[in-house]
Amino acid sequence: MQTSPLTDKQIHSSTPEPEMSLVPAPQHDGPLFAEVDMGGDASAPTVRATVVQASTVFYDTPATLDKAERLLAEAARYGSQLVVFPEAFIGGYPRGSNFGVTVGNRTARGKEEFRKYHASAIDVPGPEVDRLAAMAGKCKVYLVMGVIERDGYTLYCTVLFFDSQGRFLGKHRKIMPTALERIIWGFGDGSTIPVFETPIGKIGAAICWENRMPLLRTAMYAKGLEIYCAPTADSRDVWQASMTHIALEGGCFVLSANQFCRRKDYPPPPEYLFSGTEEELTPDSVVCAGGSVIISPSGAILAGPNYDGEALISADLDLGEIAWAKFDFDVVGHYSRPEVLSLIVRDHPAKPVTFTSASEKTEDTHK
Repeated sequence: MQTSPLTDKQIHSSTPEPEMSLVPAPQHDGPLFAEVDMGGDASAPTVRATVVQASTVFYDTPATLDKAERLLAEAARYGSQLVVFPEAFIGGYPRGSNFGVTVGNRTARGKEEFRKYHASAIDVPGPEVDRLAAMAGKCKVYLVMGVIERDGYTLYCTVLFFDSQGRFLGKHRKIMPTALERIIWGFGDGSTIPVFETPIGKIGAAICWENRMPLLRTAMYAKGLEIYCAPTADSRDVWQASMTHIALEGGCFVLSANQFCRRKDYPPPPEYLFSGTEEELTPDSVVCAGGSVIISPSGAILAGPNYDGEALISADLDLGEIAWAKFDFDVVGHYSRPEVLSLIVRDHPAKPVTFTSASEKTEDTHK
């Protein structure tokens, strides 16, 4: 495993700056990464994976994309083939904000805050998606990126997937936002629970607390998931227990990426307020401590958890270990009892409005 700390320098605007490395190259004569020797079959592929622990440049999507590009390039220089970014990295996780909402009332200030947040989100597809695809292709890595997706005037907490050739593979929308997230984000449906078969393994993602939904996990396991990506905003110690459980339950590698943020990574007051705690915070107060981690199908921690600062956290994944884990426990295979317990997934798009004329036109084109 390898954990590479980032520099303390933070980017707070899109103003061009001199070229710099956010992740300094290690100063030693040994190998860049310590090999994770699991004693596996030499015929099983090994994948070098990195989870990014870094903060958004809040309210500045172009600067955040610039930061993402530098981090992705640095991970690629370390030999990473798969790079996972945190929940809502593009667009931002509005930690501490209540958007002026109380039961029965929304304030004008809160509405303006939502307008700014909406402006920071991205369209999918859109120019920012094209740029992310180009980044993945240039660095020749598979990219899993947490974004805030804008669909008209509704926002979704979304994960985007890109292959190493620079192609956009698809997306997963968070199906159940948590607590006050529900006032700013819409709900995903069963049509965006993908698992992508790639040369480096079958990759999918669930976001933050929807990882605690056993039926969602089961649906993903049924699609053959091997590399389970878990972008999150939860830095509590108990999160690690959930990640270990999922690795053991699914017989898969779990890659959890979280932001590491200080108060100064968000706009200063009064432009942005941490509701209920602002008076207690200094610019250097840690408001999200990270905890990004990589866990094997046997439940072994391969890298992390890191609570020290911004970092690239990397490990080698021996995919042969998946077979070992499934031999013990295959939750949708030999350890299932479908005659007793089964799951139905409604995986069609749930649209609030359907126009019959559009359906008729589609039928005509197939005649």
